Amino acid sequence: MLLYNSPVSGNCYKVRLLLAHLGIPVERRTLDVVDRSNRPELLGDLNPALRVPTIVLDDGRPLAESSAILWYFGEGTRFVPEDRYRRAQVLQWMFFEQYEVEPNIAVVRFWFHELGGVPAGQQSVYESKVAAGYRTLDAMEKYLASGRQWFVGDGMTLADIALYGYTHVAGEGGFELDRYPALQEWHERVSSAPGHVPITA
Repeated sequence: MLLYNSPVSGNCYKVRLLLAHLGIPVERRTLDVVDRSNRPELLGDLNPALRVPTIVLDDGRPLAESSAILWYFGEGTRFVPEDRYRRAQVLQWMFFEQYEVEPNIAVVRFWFHELGGVPAGQQSVYESKVAAGYRTLDAMEKYLASGRQWFVGDGMTLADIALYGYTHVAGEGGFELDRYPALQEWHERVSSAPGHVPITA
């Protein structure tokens, strides 16, 4: 299998983390997240959105979008509950991650971590994304602080892997994670699970 990958992307990291937990080896091809000029050449026939992660299965079929890739490999494993309602809850949190975490926390982190600061003319957008990012972290903290160890059920699921990807490095975007003790404890539970690999691995 071949993973078109960015080492700094939380979306790519989610895929790498799940594959590490499942013991599935994958070859990586690194793509630049700033200079995308070669994306049409590399991904044009594989992913119409020209985004990473994109994975090419052993039989040559491509699959794009981190959530879809997670579901493909997670289905039938301990990371997807057998109960119908809990499976839907996993999807609920995966959608939450893509609608709330990724457009706000991930973008702010990208600006600071990769671009060195807020792009010119984007100050008001930045302030809006920071406010939305904190609302997202507030919601996650409230949910976990009610006594939950994991986001769905009694063990780690795809929901935890998806949400962990960008929130554990939110500090790289200036978000103050020490305001969120329950969230930090959950980060520690995820990172302490057997098979875990850090985003830098």
